[in-house]
Amino acid sequence: MHNISEKLEAWLRYYDDLGIRQFYRDRPPIDQTTTSETTARATTASMETTTLIETTRIETTMNEAPVVETPALMETTALIETTTTSGGASAVLVRPVGHIQEPGEAVTAKPISAKTAARPPAASASSPTSASARGGAAMPGAPNVLGGQRVPSLFEIAERIAGDTLERISADLGDCTRCKLHHQRHKIVFGVGNPRAELVFVGEGPGHDEDMQGIPFVGRAGQLLTQMIEAMGLARGDVYIANVVKCRPPENRTPEKDEVSTCMPFLIRQLTAIEPKVIVSLGSCATQALLNTTKGISTFRGQWFDFRGARLMATYHPAYLLRNPAAKTDVWADLKKVMAVLGLQAPRRKS
Repeated sequence: MHNISEKLEAWLRYYDDLGIRQFYRDRPPIDQTTTSETTARATTASMETTTLIETTRIETTMNEAPVVETPALMETTALIETTTTSGGASAVLVRPVGHIQEPGEAVTAKPISAKTAARPPAASASSPTSASARGGAAMPGAPNVLGGQRVPSLFEIAERIAGDTLERISADLGDCTRCKLHHQRHKIVFGVGNPRAELVFVGEGPGHDEDMQGIPFVGRAGQLLTQMIEAMGLARGDVYIANVVKCRPPENRTPEKDEVSTCMPFLIRQLTAIEPKVIVSLGSCATQALLNTTKGISTFRGQWFDFRGARLMATYHPAYLLRNPAAKTDVWADLKKVMAVLGLQAPRRKS
C-alpha cells in the first residue's frame, strides 16, 4: 500500500516535472492531508475497478458473453469484429472498448458488401497468397487490411497522380537522359498494348531488335511471348507489355541498380494508370524490381503476390525458355493460374 501511495503522489505532481505548471496555476497547492485523501480515494477506486473486472469476467464466463477487460471510462476506442448474420451475410460489429456486453444485449451490425466480404486479405512479397486471393500492396509494402478490404498506404496515395495517362507519362519521360543507358540507345522502348488491359507483362529491358524498333518484345523472345499470349486465348493487342528499363543495356547485360531505380517510377505510373487485374513478371530482374527483393526467380515462380491492388505472378523469361525448352511446362502451369483468375479458357487446337 505504501508503494502505491508513493506512485500516486508522484503522478499527481507530474506537471512539475514536465514544466507545465502554468496550465495548473489555478490549482490549489496539494498539502499532505489532501494528498493522503486523494491517494486513498484513488487506491479505493483502483481496487473497485479491479473487483468489477474480475466479477464481470466470472459473470461473462457463466453467461458465455464476450468481455473487453478495459475500464468503462476508456470508450474513445472501438473494437471492430466480423460476424455472420442469420441470413448468411457478413457484418462488422463496432463495440466501444470498455463496454461490457450484457447477456441478450443487441449489437448494431454494419453490413459488408458481398464484394468486400468475399475478398481475402492480401499478401506481401514475403507471403504469397493462394490462387484465389487478391489484395493490394505498396511498391512493395505490407497491405493494410480492414475486414478483408485493402486500404492504400500513404506512400501509394502520395505517389498517385490525378488523371494520369500513358500519354502523359510518355511526355514526362521525354527524350530521357536520366541515367547512363541513354548514351548508346537508339530508341526509348516505352511500352505497347491495351491501355485498359487486365493483364500486363513486365520484362527486363529492350534487346537489339527492341532498341531499333522502339517496341518491347519483338525479337525471338518476343515472338515466343506472343505465342504464350495466344495460347491463353488472347491477342497481343489485348494485353500491355513493358519493361523495367526503357533503354537497352550494353551487350544486353542485366540493368544495374541505379538504372532500375531511375526508370521504375515511370513503370509504376504505367501500372497505376492501366490498373490491371494481373501482372506477370518475366524473369529475375522484373520480379526483383517489382517485389523489391534480391532473391532469384526460382524462389517466387508460380506464386501469387500482391502489388498495388493487382495480383502478381512471377515466371521465367521467354529468353530463358529459348535456352531451356523444358521449362516451358512450368511457365504454362503459371499461365494457367493467370487464366483461371481472368476467366480465360485456352482455345481448342485445330484438328
